[in-house]
Amino acid sequence: MASMRDIKRRKSSVQSTQQITKAMKLVSTVKLQRAKGRAEKTKTYFSCMYDTVVSMLSRAGDINHPFLKSGSSPKKAVIVITANRGLAGGYNSNIVKLVKNSDLKMEDVVIYSIGSKGRDALARLGYEIREDYSEVIDEPVYADAMKISNKVLEAFAAGEIGEIYVAYTGFKNTVTHVPTLLKLLPIKVEDERSTEDKAVLEFEPETEEAIDLIIPKYITSLVYGAMIESVASENGARMQAMDSATSNADEMINHLSLLYNRARQSSITQELTEIIAGAEAIS
Repeated sequence: MASMRDIKRRKSSVQSTQQITKAMKLVSTVKLQRAKGRAEKTKTYFSCMYDTVVSMLSRAGDINHPFLKSGSSPKKAVIVITANRGLAGGYNSNIVKLVKNSDLKMEDVVIYSIGSKGRDALARLGYEIREDYSEVIDEPVYADAMKISNKVLEAFAAGEIGEIYVAYTGFKNTVTHVPTLLKLLPIKVEDERSTEDKAVLEFEPETEEAIDLIIPKYITSLVYGAMIESVASENGARMQAMDSATSNADEMINHLSLLYNRARQSSITQELTEIIAGAEAIS
């Protein structure tokens, strides 16, 4: 059995750790409320943006535009959104696993990283990190999403990459976060026209000019929406992880308290036995 001093030192260490996890839980809770409200306000818009663009292109007839066809390059750009900090349970590792276990071959994937945790993990696995935008995930703004989207679209238009994906953690509620790999370009268009409605959608101005305007906004909107949802998911995951850590610390403290009391009782019993034995020896 460990000595009373060792048990007391261990208990004090766990109590200090528990204070830290409690503080981190409170901080994450406050950040989650703000990020949750932001994600809920923007989710409808970005979901509608995706559905609208897909529906619109499905009714537009045959459009010959580079943004709507797979490029000649076998390379696939994946915008990977993780966090710059850990202690969030499986939040970061789930995105890394999502990319690793996808149908995308490692040699064909180039990573546009948002978040240092995903960047470092994927680099260790051997993935090519083309660009790093880790700093933008701390306070995501639309201008950052536009900068990233323009960079990826330039590579797509230049034939350096043939497809564009985004890997992020979708936010459903405080406890449910869904790792998602979404294909952004080329857009998968399905024919939604019914037999009653076969009118082809016409564009004003010209089709090519309209697509040049629509697709960059579409990509930027989805990347920004993915960043917002990821931030909310990160704080939700960290809050859960810290709550679990605090509960585990409570259990450890109770266990150590029991061990300390047993060791103390054993020490007292031993001292009494020695006193009684000494008294009997004198008499």
